[in-house]
Amino acid sequence: METFQGILDWLSGIIWGPFVLIPLLFLTGLYLTVRLGGLQFLRLGSALNLGIIRRRDPGAKGGDISQFQALTTALAATVGTGNIVGVAAAIGIGGPGALFWMWVTGVLGMASKYSEAFLAVRYRTIDSKGERNGGPQYYLERGIRGPLGKILGWSFTIFTVLACFGIGNMTQANSISANVENSFNVPTWITGAVLTVLALVVLVGGIKSIGRVTSAFVPIMIVFYVAAALYILFVNIGDVPAAFGQIFTDAFTGTAATGGFLGSIMIIAVQYGFARGIFSNESGMGSAAIAAAAAQTTHPVRQGLVSMTQTFIDTIIVVTMTGLVIITTGTWDDVDPETGEQVSSALMTGQAFSHGLPGEWGHWVVTLGLIMFAFSTILGWSYYGERALERIFGRPSVMPFRIVFCLVVFIGATTQLSIVWSFSDVMNGLMAIPNLIGLVILSGLIARETRAYLKFDPKLVATEAEIEAALKDEPGYQEWRAQEVELDARGEGHRTNSQP
Repeated sequence: METFQGILDWLSGIIWGPFVLIPLLFLTGLYLTVRLGGLQFLRLGSALNLGIIRRRDPGAKGGDISQFQALTTALAATVGTGNIVGVAAAIGIGGPGALFWMWVTGVLGMASKYSEAFLAVRYRTIDSKGERNGGPQYYLERGIRGPLGKILGWSFTIFTVLACFGIGNMTQANSISANVENSFNVPTWITGAVLTVLALVVLVGGIKSIGRVTSAFVPIMIVFYVAAALYILFVNIGDVPAAFGQIFTDAFTGTAATGGFLGSIMIIAVQYGFARGIFSNESGMGSAAIAAAAAQTTHPVRQGLVSMTQTFIDTIIVVTMTGLVIITTGTWDDVDPETGEQVSSALMTGQAFSHGLPGEWGHWVVTLGLIMFAFSTILGWSYYGERALERIFGRPSVMPFRIVFCLVVFIGATTQLSIVWSFSDVMNGLMAIPNLIGLVILSGLIARETRAYLKFDPKLVATEAEIEAALKDEPGYQEWRAQEVELDARGEGHRTNSQP
């Protein structure tokens, strides 16, 4: 087992090192930002209005869930332990400057997230039950003709099936059970059994059930957590400017860490900022595009923009709150009195909130926040895994997968999983590589069709009839509309045939 752990750590070091994913993530996000004309800055307000205020795309027919439900499903999958433990790990090892590089992954990642969601809707298909199906496993192969597209698409599919049991399952269940045991003295097997049953109740209903649960659950958990963090920052308002100064300074100089760490130089801050940033927001990984493909929308651009806001909420809001609380309370540099080493990332955020909130409130906020975040991640990633597995084995594999996935939740809750965290890092990176390559290759199509749409509807308010009239001569739009008409007909046929 130690040998396997060593191999995983070696692979993770290469994949997340300075020569593979760090430049690929940065340059892809920067390239897409330039080609799309800074879309994430210019259209963020309209995207937030459509996705969070209006919540539905009026007149949209195709799809299984609303745009808001697609957004909350993606948020459910990304707002997890990465926002609590992952941020602490990045800052604890890479120093406060790592938060800056997490912001970079978020800002540039919004362009990547937009692009992959756009392509997911643009090239989505339908399964044998009449449900929309899409994501990199489809758009890489359908958008990039020839052997390269097939290799990229199938690589992503296989890595996603493997990754869903790591990032989206065992690590989340383990974090919940460990915290519940520490806080309430509840045995891990009881927590594991409860999580397994709850997950099974939700997941057997598929994406519609997941969408209903996440649309009600996710906004509450985010507001609850952010409100607690804002209270701490308000109480420590005098330390906030210094915290920002330290973040920006240390991003390029590095900071010596306390205890058993030798210190962090700039490359460590960059490496951990990018690794934990993508672990948190998943921009460039292609996973959230799978949820976007199920959304009801009148145009791929609209869903791309709504999906883009997920990275903004996850990284620019939730991750920032966690990071600032850790830095302003000084817990990123605390030493464990028993070991003489830096406080572990698993405890750092809880200690920060405990310092910032009165009584036991900080402890409860982090524990309840982690339970909600991690369980929602289990729900979101189960859908990603089943859609990837469906691509390999067909629709009959979906229900057995849901059952097995829920049983693995129990295993994760009751087992020590240091090796699974390393496995998750490797699989996340391997998922991202084919997707990022595909985004660069398809960037011309993305930019061309995006410009055509936003030229006449920059505020995302046009009706389906207005879109049809304005884009009737655009080859890309006509191709997509023909696809949607066919999918609607096939979906209706499936529903009719399935009736008793």
